[in-house]
Amino acid sequence: MTTTQLKERTMEFAVRILKMVDALPKTTAGKTVSGQIARSATSVAANYRAALRAKSDADFIHKITIVLEEADESGFWIELAQRAELLPARRLKGLLQEAEELTKIFNATRSTTKSRVRPNHKS
Repeated sequence: MTTTQLKERTMEFAVRILKMVDALPKTTAGKTVSGQIARSATSVAANYRAALRAKSDADFIHKITIVLEEADESGFWIELAQRAELLPARRLKGLLQEAEELTKIFNATRSTTKSRVRPNHKS
């Protein structure tokens, strides 16, 4: 997957999450999840773009780590929405899968970069 494709994929993930947020109930639980997931999922896309403009390998690793953490956090909020039955599980399944895939991609990206920069460093 190219950086351009991954940039688009993270943007699409953010858009899908914002649509999910609009569908959440306007209850305390729904508002709590909606605010958190909106921030974490949009942060995946924004911080990936920032990582692509990194000034050094160390800066890239730092920024990709933030992307990784935000993707993982997004998965948490989607799973919480599912368990709390805020939306039907079938509606959240694809989003949860995408959050998990993005987490794996960015974890691998970080590990690969670390090993390239410091071949003897264990991730």
